[in-house]
Amino acid sequence: MAWTRVFLLGAVLALSSFCLAAGQITHPSEVTALRAIRRKLSDPKKRLNNWKSKDPCASNWTGVICSMNPDDGYLHVQELRLLNFSLNGKLAPELGLLSYMTILDFMWNNISGSIPREIGDITSLKLLLLNGNQISGSLPEELGNLTNLNRFQVDLNNISGPLPKSFRNLTSCLHFHMNNNSISGQIPAELSSLPQLIHFLLDNNNLSGYLPPELSQMPKLKILQLDNNNFGGTEIPESYGNMSKLLKLSLRNCNLQGSIPNLSRIPNLHYLDLSHNQLTGSIPSNRLSNNITTIDLSSNMLSGSIPSSFSGLPHLERLSLENNLLNGSISSAIWENVTFAANATLTLDFQNNSFSNISGSFVPPSNVTIKLNGNPLCTNANALNIVQFCGTANGEDEAPGSPDNSNITCPSQSCPLNDHFEYVPGSPVSCYCAAPLGVGFRLRSPSISDFPPYTDQFKAYITSNLGLVPYQLHIDSFIWQKGPRLRMYLKFFPQYNNQSNTFNTSEIQRIRDLITTFTIPGDDIFGPYDLLNFTLVGPYSDVDLESKKSGISKGVIVGIVLGGLSFATAIVLVIAVVFWKKQTRHGHKDSKQQPFSKTAVIIEGVKGFSFGEMEIATENFSEATQIGQGGYGKVYKGILADGTVVAIKRAQQGSLQGEKEFFTEIGLLSRLHHRNLVSLIGYCDEEQEQMLVYEFMPYGSLHSLLSARSRGTLTFVTRLHIALCSAKGVLYLHTEAYPPIIHRDIKANNILLDSKFNAKVSDFGISCLVPVSDGEEGATAHVSTVVKGTPGYLDPEYFFTHKLTEKSDVYSLGIVFLELLTGMQPISQGRNIVREPLQILNNYSVDDNEDRWEIPFIESGGGLLSNLDTDLNFMIHGLLKVYGIERDQRVCTRIKTPMPVTAACQSGAMFSIIDQNMGPFPSDCVKEFMTLALRCSQDLTKDRPSMLEVVRELENISSMLPQAGHSRSESDTSASGISVMGTTAVYPGRNSYVSGFPGSDLVSGVIPTIRPR
Repeated sequence: MAWTRVFLLGAVLALSSFCLAAGQITHPSEVTALRAIRRKLSDPKKRLNNWKSKDPCASNWTGVICSMNPDDGYLHVQELRLLNFSLNGKLAPELGLLSYMTILDFMWNNISGSIPREIGDITSLKLLLLNGNQISGSLPEELGNLTNLNRFQVDLNNISGPLPKSFRNLTSCLHFHMNNNSISGQIPAELSSLPQLIHFLLDNNNLSGYLPPELSQMPKLKILQLDNNNFGGTEIPESYGNMSKLLKLSLRNCNLQGSIPNLSRIPNLHYLDLSHNQLTGSIPSNRLSNNITTIDLSSNMLSGSIPSSFSGLPHLERLSLENNLLNGSISSAIWENVTFAANATLTLDFQNNSFSNISGSFVPPSNVTIKLNGNPLCTNANALNIVQFCGTANGEDEAPGSPDNSNITCPSQSCPLNDHFEYVPGSPVSCYCAAPLGVGFRLRSPSISDFPPYTDQFKAYITSNLGLVPYQLHIDSFIWQKGPRLRMYLKFFPQYNNQSNTFNTSEIQRIRDLITTFTIPGDDIFGPYDLLNFTLVGPYSDVDLESKKSGISKGVIVGIVLGGLSFATAIVLVIAVVFWKKQTRHGHKDSKQQPFSKTAVIIEGVKGFSFGEMEIATENFSEATQIGQGGYGKVYKGILADGTVVAIKRAQQGSLQGEKEFFTEIGLLSRLHHRNLVSLIGYCDEEQEQMLVYEFMPYGSLHSLLSARSRGTLTFVTRLHIALCSAKGVLYLHTEAYPPIIHRDIKANNILLDSKFNAKVSDFGISCLVPVSDGEEGATAHVSTVVKGTPGYLDPEYFFTHKLTEKSDVYSLGIVFLELLTGMQPISQGRNIVREPLQILNNYSVDDNEDRWEIPFIESGGGLLSNLDTDLNFMIHGLLKVYGIERDQRVCTRIKTPMPVTAACQSGAMFSIIDQNMGPFPSDCVKEFMTLALRCSQDLTKDRPSMLEVVRELENISSMLPQAGHSRSESDTSASGISVMGTTAVYPGRNSYVSGFPGSDLVSGVIPTIRPR
């Protein structure tokens, strides 16, 4: 009875907790705080209309993102994202009650009033984003309590008062973005103790006092930008020349005096602006960093001559020395010793000095602009032939630019421009029409003065961090603003082969999240960035990105309520769960925990991922993220928590390996490290799942690149480069891996291409370790094993003898070479790419009384195999049936298909079978490549070259190319004539067809060639 009373009391308490949880999912104090925050705000555009519903997290209030805390069972506000909502009003002190919050984002609104000191209580806060408002008052001392803060962004407000010394406690902060306010007083020297700070932007304030020499002690500082403050005639500390990580020093118009310190010890200085001060003395003669792009010393009182160290700076874009007291001569060596990159320009401004002469040949190239007006030498301009450089300079304001001015000549009626679709300017496929996402973007403090030379680098930087390929980004326009800051309008396009030509909602959300949470890391050239707006128009106009789902759905809430009301059912369920747990606790332990923790230490260099991480990376394994499928399972494109784009290969239940075999394969892959092998990043062995996580290859497989759907002009040089990369990857397996490895499944589907068209070999699921031969030197070691591989690529001798050798890979790679040359598939309409497979029937006879094909003999290895058994006869019969040949079809000429390679070469018609999509090609090189491919695909092992010979021959062919002996390396970034792209990243999985041939275990969907020997 006592036990029953206790049990019933517990059940009542459980029911009460169910009812309480059902009635209030978000923590009560945070509900109160959010309602107080709402009361302080004015919402003219009605963006916060749903903030009137009952529960913030369960009802998905706009901009409120929550997560469950298992300790108290409540949902807590994790992020408050109210970017660009046109909100008025003030920030409520109740913000401090959101103690679990990590992101507070009110950027680009019209918020006024001061920053509540209670925000300093949110010690979990990582991003404080209040820029672009009308906030006034001083910075509260309490903000120094935010020890986890990463980004402190309050620029473009009306904040006044001093910088609190308590900010020295912001030991996790990387970014101080406080420019364009009215912050006053002395910069506290105590801030020099900040160990992680990389960006210190306080330009356009009212700072005074002196420049603290202690700032040079910041170990990671990259940008120090303090323009337009008033440091009262003090000097630039000599210690600033010791900032080893500094990229940009900008102290323009700071009322500084004294001389310029020696800054040559800063190894990677990109940008130096000390203009509009009262600096005196000569310019230091020490050479600045070779990375310098901008030197602006204008409007000072500098004297002496231009130092010779300014000559030959390879990346210099702007040298501004105007409005000083400089004299002597101007040397043409400044530009003569520079090799300019494409689109690069150089501006040399020497106006209003005392230069009296020029030295060297004063005939600059067209991309060099020289300004000499206001110097004595211009009085003799005609004699010196420098009239064009002595004119009055035009205004400095630059017009908006557009570096991606692509001329698209496509029919306007084919793309619904009125619905915000447009042709993709950089598309690898002509006239590709898609709907872009518009993003207002601004570089806060770039280390350059001229943007067009860096557009390709910028596009690669942005797209690589967003998991896109460069052609998906179009820079619609850009303009330099005061700062200088670079504002631009970007358009992101869906990848080609997306059937709807639009992004889906999850992809839009992913891209927006990466940008708004500043997941994209800073870049040395482009510096930190601003998100100004995220434009959703046309087909995206109804997309709701603000009501982001919290950690619980309405269905779960209903379930909780029903569970609470269904008391008896709940009791039964509890008893059942307790009973099940007792049974399983003493049985086998959950596989989702044991292998994960056990093997993470064993397999060095390979990360173990949880099943939850894989779910998040693939959006719960949604179809939108699936990029491939095969007999092993499905392959998904995933985005890890750190933004890394990966390919996740998930085994289906029927193909799961045993735990030992699974980790043996991971151990094998973890030992392979080569630029031409796809890298294994990690694995998952939870929830009775087996997943492998690989590096993502943007251009997918060679098979998809050569397919009729996506094939464009893939030049011979690029095809040869792909062949060489593939061969080097296989050579590594044969000669450098220990013990050596035979891949056993080399095919076009298992050769993947990165963003630079470097080929990498993948899929080691059926690879074999090769014992080191104990026989005579030069003997080929072999493994006797069940036949596995892909028909069409399968070594014929291995098929018959079950003896697998390294030259089995050579045969398969030879077939890939023939695909590269001809664009043909290994087997098509019953014909093999090398030869006519049905020629074997010429030596066969048919017994009309029995349903089988008779084969007199097949030569194999060193002898003859006569009187083949019935199984092999039936195998040949099955082979013919797959080719579509019935028993009464005995004439080979009934199938009309392209001429096979061997026949074409023997008849002198080799060039007739070369892929027409290759474009122009050097005939000698093609002949050599074809000869090598046919040698590799010889029937007998002894007639094939080794993989080392293959690599050497490909290198020799590369040296024959007509580009003045140019030999492409694996890291060559040029695709040399490629106009293809437009492919999707389809990762190979072994196909689902399993051969019914006796004695074999073929795992692909095409039947191999069988020839008598």
